[in-house]
Amino acid sequence: MIKKIALFGNKIKPEFFGYFLILCNKLIEEKVEIYIYKTFLENIDEEFSKILNVNGTYTCFYDLNPDIDLMICVGGDGTFLEAVTIVRTLNIPIVGINSGRLGFLTNISKNEIEASINSIFEGNYNIESRYLLELTSPSPLFPDFNFALNDITVHKLDTSSMIEINASLNENFLNCYRADGLIVSTSTGSTAYSLSVGGPILLPDANGFVISPIAPHNLNARPMVIPDNYIIKLTIQSRTENCLISLDHRSIAIDSSAELTIKKSSFSIKILQCPDNNFFSTLRQKLMWGVDARN
Repeated sequence: MIKKIALFGNKIKPEFFGYFLILCNKLIEEKVEIYIYKTFLENIDEEFSKILNVNGTYTCFYDLNPDIDLMICVGGDGTFLEAVTIVRTLNIPIVGINSGRLGFLTNISKNEIEASINSIFEGNYNIESRYLLELTSPSPLFPDFNFALNDITVHKLDTSSMIEINASLNENFLNCYRADGLIVSTSTGSTAYSLSVGGPILLPDANGFVISPIAPHNLNARPMVIPDNYIIKLTIQSRTENCLISLDHRSIAIDSSAELTIKKSSFSIKILQCPDNNFFSTLRQKLMWGVDARN
């Protein structure tokens, strides 16, 4: 039974006020304890904070109540990825309500809020486990949280010179990618940046990674699917001193001589899915499969 809810988001757009009010009223109706991300609470309208009767706030992983039963993330996919950095290893399921644009991860639309919340409190939902990518290097690059749910990307820092990325799988040399960059994505992230550069779509339970070059110099350098138990090692060469590395929405400049190791995480993120919002329905809706542009 769900008794404690964490609300996560950044802000509520004026056009979403009415839908957020529906969510607030449903949570009040269910008489759950509500804990809200402090920045979110500061950014929402004062009337909402009065209605919610908040039991507590949190700012990060370290002060989030581990007894939370469910985190409701309000925003777009970027907001959902931020929520992952808060939940981490706590095994708190996350469900996403889309107030943004595309929304593969935040797949409950504004018109589905009431029905979806009802389903959740009736116990009519599924929990999916999604593994992450773990990044390591001789010098820690993201010491607080070196994991990504969608993808890890190495990218040139300037606008002119491409970079060379030597990739090995389980200590076996794979290829030298001469390109603007390289994306390593999870099956969850296969519908994100990787898809935009021509990578394939993987089902969430496909247990694979996708390696996708960005604007490769050689046209025969194609996206590749590998088992998710492989260890990927990348070494970079560049005419400039630095290149860019991104873990989902977080990016830093790193030394071009860096050595990177990428592997499957030892823990997973739990994502709550309502029956009417499975992966296939999300694909059809977001990619407009079956829609005839002539109509």
